Amino acid sequence: MTGWSIGELARQTGVHIETIRYFEKVGLLNSPGRTEGGHRVFDGRHLRSLKFIKRARELGFSPREVRALLDLGGPEQACCDEVREIAIHHLDDVRRKIEDLTRLERLLASTVDQCSGGHATDCAVIDMLESS
Repeated sequence: MTGWSIGELARQTGVHIETIRYFEKVGLLNSPGRTEGGHRVFDGRHLRSLKFIKRARELGFSPREVRALLDLGGPEQACCDEVREIAIHHLDDVRRKIEDLTRLERLLASTVDQCSGGHATDCAVIDMLESS
């Protein structure tokens, strides 16, 4: 049987061995064939799928969204119209997070500006953290 060991697959993708095992366990990555000795042997499809999963996670797609993309056929067969719907939903989530982070940045910047930074017990940052 030709292919790559889990260590070689990890090296080629930059994904930790335990993460590869986890992806296989939860069904994101198809189980590979095994040698007579029981060692996993991964092929080009595993490599492509693992790179796809890694990149989707780097872009912030949730495990549920990654699973949905893979269920549509993954990098080999997914239709653009269905993938686009998932991406639109994800983009909406990203935009909401940006709005939340922008509000947070303004609040923190304003509070830090009010903080004297001196060695006093009256601190605007502490006051903000204690308020509801």
